[in-house]
Amino acid sequence: MNDFKHNYYAGGIGTRTAYLGMLLGLAVLFGYVEAMIPIPVPVPGIKLGLANIVVAAILYIFSWKEAVFITALRVVIIGFLFGNMFSIVYGLSGALLSLLGMTLLKKTGKFGIIGVSALGGVLHNVGQVIMATIAVIGFPWRWYLPVLMLAGLAAGILIGIADGIILPRIHPAGDY
Repeated sequence: MNDFKHNYYAGGIGTRTAYLGMLLGLAVLFGYVEAMIPIPVPVPGIKLGLANIVVAAILYIFSWKEAVFITALRVVIIGFLFGNMFSIVYGLSGALLSLLGMTLLKKTGKFGIIGVSALGGVLHNVGQVIMATIAVIGFPWRWYLPVLMLAGLAAGILIGIADGIILPRIHPAGDY
């Protein structure tokens, strides 16, 4: 049994909570770092999604339940620290749709972490555009959505590559 599984099962719920707390802190830290990196693109809303490295890892190491919990906490914390109420609403709509899609695609067993993460990147932006279409009268989603979907695909692939490198090192028994 590898060290992570041994520590996870031997330590009980306290160890699980400690791991998830550490991963939440890491996701918030990634959100902070991302807030400090200006991305010179003419379309607002395009981000790398560094915190999603942690979310995808939680999905593979633990389960969708923990991933939903940490995702919701991460979005709310990052929103309060570096954004506003609108960023929380948009972030939650994108993050939860993304996580739903990643969970379902992972369950098929036909795609690895890069494919699952790529879908997550696309669906995150789709969720945000759906929310913007509901919230903002006359939102130009027809031109905005394709640009954000391409950006989400690229970011999702990069996040998936990062997780493909990281996950075997922290959880060797997994299937990525």
